[in-house]
Amino acid sequence: MGTPVNYAAQIAAATLDIFETMIPMEVTSGEPMVGEKIEISAYLTSMLGLSGDFAGMLNIHCPSDIACLITGAMLGMEVDEVDEDVKDALGEVANMVAGGLKISLADSQIDVELAIPSVIAGKSYTITAPEGTQKVVVPFETPSGPFWVELKFRRTS
Repeated sequence: MGTPVNYAAQIAAATLDIFETMIPMEVTSGEPMVGEKIEISAYLTSMLGLSGDFAGMLNIHCPSDIACLITGAMLGMEVDEVDEDVKDALGEVANMVAGGLKISLADSQIDVELAIPSVIAGKSYTITAPEGTQKVVVPFETPSGPFWVELKFRRTS
């Protein structure tokens, strides 16, 4: 069974791969954060559920300006405000990162199924997980600011 830090490396690799191949934007990963109380200041969160040998949720947290920059890079156009395109793009980023993580976990004989991504937006919200759920957050830096990829999980087998 992997540890949160092991999964952080897989999250970082999957995220960096997506930005190298699908989203023309320079991104670097930072030191993973592990623990119960990690506060993140974001306006949008895209979420994708995981089930199978590995149950949990992959979340991508972005300030609104970074979400617009990522969307603009994906679509090849300037995006100035959070709209349905931004929400769809962030959901797709979560889907691609989770897909990369799924492939990486399969190499370790861990079978994971992916749900449909959802996106929430707002100035104040809290996302919680049941007691006993492990959590790791990998920070990423763009030339214009940060975003975070979080994995809340529990091994089921």
